[in-house]
Amino acid sequence: MEELDLHHIFSLGLILVMIAAGITAVAKKFKQPYPIALVVVGTIIGLINIPVLNPLIQVITEGEVFNFIVITLFLPALLGEAALKLPFSHLNKNKKPILALVLIGILLSFMIIGFSSMWLLHFTIPAAFVFAAVMSATDPVSVLSIFKTVGVPDRLATVIEGESLFNDGLAVVLFNISAFSLLSYLDLGWAGAGYGLWEFIKVVSLGFIIGGTLGYVFSLLTKYFDDYPLEIIFSIILFYGSFLLAETFHASGVIAVVVSALILGNYGAKIGMSPATKLNINNFWDVAALLANSLVFLMVGLEITRIDIMEKWGLIFTAILIVLAARSVAVYTSLWFIKKVPSSWMHILNWGGLKGSLSIALVLSLPRDFTGREEVLIMAFSVVLFSLVGQGLTIKPLISWLGVNKKEEGHKEFEELIARVYRFKNATLEIVKVKENLYMTEAVTKEILEQYQQKITESQDKMEMLFRKHSELKQKQQITLRKHSLYAQHEAIGRLLKEDIISSEVGEKEQDIITNKLVELESE
Repeated sequence: MEELDLHHIFSLGLILVMIAAGITAVAKKFKQPYPIALVVVGTIIGLINIPVLNPLIQVITEGEVFNFIVITLFLPALLGEAALKLPFSHLNKNKKPILALVLIGILLSFMIIGFSSMWLLHFTIPAAFVFAAVMSATDPVSVLSIFKTVGVPDRLATVIEGESLFNDGLAVVLFNISAFSLLSYLDLGWAGAGYGLWEFIKVVSLGFIIGGTLGYVFSLLTKYFDDYPLEIIFSIILFYGSFLLAETFHASGVIAVVVSALILGNYGAKIGMSPATKLNINNFWDVAALLANSLVFLMVGLEITRIDIMEKWGLIFTAILIVLAARSVAVYTSLWFIKKVPSSWMHILNWGGLKGSLSIALVLSLPRDFTGREEVLIMAFSVVLFSLVGQGLTIKPLISWLGVNKKEEGHKEFEELIARVYRFKNATLEIVKVKENLYMTEAVTKEILEQYQQKITESQDKMEMLFRKHSELKQKQQITLRKHSLYAQHEAIGRLLKEDIISSEVGEKEQDIITNKLVELESE
């Protein structure tokens, strides 16, 4: 009997994968955002009575099953894949807007939605702030899939992805405090506020510590193995191990995964991964993330059909307005004083703060006896559906209307040439390295190296032609070069100070000069 049940569950899972893969394939073929297509089709499937699929829908829409699949099974993989491929240099370069959105934005959103829900939706205090927490979590998958099709600046994509990775972790912490401890803290008055703040800091900090420690340890492991299947297994153990270990110690599993993956993808890749390993790890997690996202968004569509929204249209409309208003205040307030964030970017960050599967999984994890659970469930599901379909389908026209995806003439061709030259240069370096390590002769490598060198020369000649035609391309390259030279100068002065070769007075003066020049370059 047990074998039959397992066989039946596997069959249902395979059917779900086939449906998700088919919808994703069609959406990608027509260059449409597949998450939105999956949610829409999933909703339609859930509303239409299809006898063959009824057993599948019944299993998937069980709250405990959905919560386990999304949070425990898929969330570590999705967070790990995103953080693994996010260069730390990109995060560091955009740290001000990301930190502002994560630290200021989420708290503003949480407070506005929480108090507005008490006043306008007549929720109890715990229910209001649980709703606030789940609505403060953003899902970047849909909007980033749209970004790729319209070609927005990488920096904008980094900001929204960086915000979401850490934002989700903080939202989960706020959710747990609101659902299980908020009333106790309120009864204690100011002391309770202190306890709540300490709990928040402890959970987040412990998540950073666990994720950072495991990320560092597994990065060191990569130095001793040049075996990409084994290193892929290491990454799986790292992502799920950091999540489960953090949750075991009542820390933030989401933050632990993000931090560990960032360290592995940057430090680990630098000290211990060969080009083949990097390529294969990224390819593996690309496939895993696509499969997970496809299943999750299809399940979201199926799950949404389980709620009864009859006679609640007024409250649903109010809830949507509250969430949209809170997001607007959070984005525009937190980014107002940060330079180099254009107003058009703020509009996209505001409208692109979509809600997704994490919001639904969190609210489904509420205990059955939680006061106001059904009301919060209905509001959360309705906002997620509006967010994914309404906002998701309109953000692409918004990006085009704001002109964010416009690039200078010749820019795309220049980027292709840069990528080509970089690719060929690294190929020649790898050939030279293999030649030295494996004692290959000149006769073996000469012909291949000459072919790559010819391709590099051809690409560089085309670049020179583009520079003559579009002088601004050359200016951008020169700005990048000057930045790197100034960074090197700053580091050189630091070494002189460390060795006591120059006085701190002279060193600080020189570093101030360099810093001012960097600021001038940033403003160009």
